[in-house]
Amino acid sequence: MRKLLASLAITLGAVGVAHADLEADADAAAGREKAQSCAACHGQNGISSAPSFPHLAGQQTTYLAKQIIDIRDGNRVVPEMAGQVDDFSDQDAWDVAAYFSEQDANVGQADPAEEALMRGQELYRAGDMAKGIPACAACHGPTGAGINTAVYPALSGQFPQYVVASLQKFAAGERTNDPNGMMGDIAAKMSDTDMQAVANYISGLH
Repeated sequence: MRKLLASLAITLGAVGVAHADLEADADAAAGREKAQSCAACHGQNGISSAPSFPHLAGQQTTYLAKQIIDIRDGNRVVPEMAGQVDDFSDQDAWDVAAYFSEQDANVGQADPAEEALMRGQELYRAGDMAKGIPACAACHGPTGAGINTAVYPALSGQFPQYVVASLQKFAAGERTNDPNGMMGDIAAKMSDTDMQAVANYISGLH
């Protein structure tokens, strides 16, 4: 497991370097204008009011730009996004990503029920070696801020419903744009209870 994580970190680190020039040229002001069409679902400043649409505020620039481009190019299928970014250039994607990354992230609150919170904390901080599940914190950071250079997304404050839905899609092979299939492999080892617990814990991170 450690070798897998180390290998993936090196691979994604190289991706981050490759994107450095594009990110450096990203224009948040231009992104704000282009992001006006995103507001209906994701909120004016990237804080969504509906759990079916993720919060984008405070998201890592590299990750969000990749998702926009993957959706545009058909590498990630999101029915709700059909046609929304078809006319985006790569520069548009980076500009919009830069804009949302500068917004204050949502501050959520986890369900304080002890059993669910403790299991979620265990999975996030330490994983479950018996199941082959690595700690979420290894890639997403102790506070869920993600790692921009490695294209690891921020998770803190995200809707639990959205996190669970994403994990289910990874587990079912319906979403496959994760590097080296890492999230698909991890999610497939998680029970529904595991997904709910870690999603609850993530929502309260900040």
